[in-house]
Amino acid sequence: MADPLDKATSRAPATLGEGCLSRYDPQDMGPEDGTDFPGAAELWEQLQEQPDDEPKPV
Repeated sequence: MADPLDKATSRAPATLGEGCLSRYDPQDMGPEDGTDFPGAAELWEQLQEQPDDEPKPV
């Protein structure tokens, strides 16, 4: 019987490391991988400006 994963329409990029240190290999990733988040820098700035006693959104 053939491998059922051969029918998958997508594949994850290769990984580096093991266990908790596992991460995607940047050399194996291309522009079609990941997400487009143009507001990331602005969101990061807003989160950094919040006082420490105020809970940060998840």
